[in-house]
Amino acid sequence: MRIGARYLWSDGRLCEQAVLDIADGRVVSCGPRNGGKVDREVHLAMPACTDLQVNGGGGVMVNDAEGADGLRTIAAAHRALGTGWILPTVITDAPEVLADAVDAAIETAGEPGLLGLHIEGPHLAERRRGTHAARYIRPLDRTTVDHARALKAAGLHVLVTLAPELADADLLAELVDCGAVVSAGHSGADLQQARAAFAAGVSCVTHLFNAMDQMTSRAPGLLGAAIDSEVYCGIIADGLHVTPEMLRIALRARPSQGLTFVVSDAMATVGGPDSFTLYGQEIRAVDGHLINAEGAFAGAHVDMVTSLANLVRFGIPLSQAIPMVTDIPRKVLGLPPQSVCDGWAADDLLLLDPELKPAA
Repeated sequence: MRIGARYLWSDGRLCEQAVLDIADGRVVSCGPRNGGKVDREVHLAMPACTDLQVNGGGGVMVNDAEGADGLRTIAAAHRALGTGWILPTVITDAPEVLADAVDAAIETAGEPGLLGLHIEGPHLAERRRGTHAARYIRPLDRTTVDHARALKAAGLHVLVTLAPELADADLLAELVDCGAVVSAGHSGADLQQARAAFAAGVSCVTHLFNAMDQMTSRAPGLLGAAIDSEVYCGIIADGLHVTPEMLRIALRARPSQGLTFVVSDAMATVGGPDSFTLYGQEIRAVDGHLINAEGAFAGAHVDMVTSLANLVRFGIPLSQAIPMVTDIPRKVLGLPPQSVCDGWAADDLLLLDPELKPAA
């Protein structure tokens, strides 16, 4: 099969007017389009997306996954929507829930699409906990460090979101030294505390703007420190958690384009039913966002391909938006950009129409 693409993203570059030849389920060649017949026309060909914050999908939450099969169900739901690689995310819960999630992730080591585990909480600032249950919040402890070591020993990627201003400095150093990506989030850190955390090895910030103090002219806090730094920052691009205006301002203010990436923060409703239970409380999808019984935001109801389309609709150039859902999240984990031209699996090729929806 020959596919003609107006745009092709590969090796960290956006090329125009490309053609891809596919045989036996793999891309066998790609290059400039110099005329000739093609079997199919698409607007954009690119690698499937990478998402580092996936709480659930396909009707399953990581916290309630009940083993590796639950993680596989979540990964399959996101793959069907154009996301090929995920970090399943276990949120604040009882110690045994975290332990079960670690065991499930280790069981999936090496399986396609599952990169490891994102541990979001329970080591958070209670006043910035968001939808996380206050009764399970606790200080950073050796158990979490040991979990991270076990995941790394299994060859998995680990991302840990915590409030750095509340973390024991020695345990934080151990977490960084073991190879985990440590991200500041659900935090009330001020400017000095944030900068100290970055100097101590915290290399990422979780869902920029959300679950942190908002910056003012005299108190930039974690938010201002993050935007003005070289650390990676995840951001939710549903237009609800962060308005398009604030997203554009943040991107313009970063030191470079390669530091901010998109996360879905997806819950079980993505690729699944329109409601689920979290901490014994019903969460419902209403008008494109999730609310709990009190009417507060409770995670996001968006996938990565829709997020890409949102970025472009918000005015972000395609050449800047694509790496935010592909190469930059992989860079956070130390992975290289992807090339779709060297035996790339066709199942991992994402083909989009002019509205940036999966091509029929």
